[in-house]
Amino acid sequence: MKALLGRRSAVVTVVIAAALILSGCAKSVNNSADATKTNCGSYAIAMHAWGGYTASAQVVAEIAKKELGCTITQTTLDEGPTTYDAMEAGTIDVIIEDWGGGRWKAWTDRGSVVDAGLNGNVGLIGMYVAPWMVAKYPDITDSKNLNKYASLFKTADSGGKGAWYEGPPGYTTIGEKMVAANKLNFKVIFSGSEAALVDGFTKAEANKTPFIGYAWQPWTLFAKMPNLETGHVKFPANDWTDAKAASGLTDYPSTPLVKLISKKLNAANDSFTTLVKNFSWTNADQNSVAADIEAGSTAAVAAQKWIDANPDKVKVWLGK
Repeated sequence: MKALLGRRSAVVTVVIAAALILSGCAKSVNNSADATKTNCGSYAIAMHAWGGYTASAQVVAEIAKKELGCTITQTTLDEGPTTYDAMEAGTIDVIIEDWGGGRWKAWTDRGSVVDAGLNGNVGLIGMYVAPWMVAKYPDITDSKNLNKYASLFKTADSGGKGAWYEGPPGYTTIGEKMVAANKLNFKVIFSGSEAALVDGFTKAEANKTPFIGYAWQPWTLFAKMPNLETGHVKFPANDWTDAKAASGLTDYPSTPLVKLISKKLNAANDSFTTLVKNFSWTNADQNSVAADIEAGSTAAVAAQKWIDANPDKVKVWLGK
């Protein structure tokens, strides 16, 4: 799902985009309004296909509907240009989390999409060892020491080297460059799915077996394993902004995530505009809502749970 600096890989489907823009027949997830409130209009939030995005978008939608009386449509679309085109056409008003690193520039230059600022989440990719290993081998999170422990990570598939587990194909990665540039005695193995990485980390921690794998934030795994951050392997600060230009000698850069709104919403300058522009929360906030959704809660219930527990933040977003 990230494009450019994240794990998300956008698939731009021109035919789908055209159909959505011309016919308005995109999948509607939720439509609601409170007839007793009249200080907000009708707006559409793009829904992109990862749990963290759903958490952020649903929290904004619930506040907009229940506190402001907005009519909110949540429309499932591919991220990136597909959604930007829909915003330009007037069928989408909000992207609550974009990893594009400026890929929207052509649309903002035309004035059809407006940068509404950061949403508070910071995207960060890295390599992590199972947290139990940090307690037993305190220096293992210094990348310079990885070769000292490489033999611990050997598996039947790693050819006598340590097994270095990457994200599924399509996720942005410089793992192979990192292994080669740092002369690490590891073999890069691509996981077949996000679930495979979750399984790898959780089993390694439960069984106290070695594991090093690709992980990112925000991600619900960090809510399920609060000590996972202790296993972040530290490489020198990054020297790149584009994965293709990365030397492999340094770590991934952090990516502050951005909100984008339509020209229509920006011009309205109403209560919903204020809510979206003021919206800002932490990776931990997003992870907590996304984890509840993964555990079986509906998005609306999980969002309302967080809203009820954080009234002060909500007041700030509403400009109160």
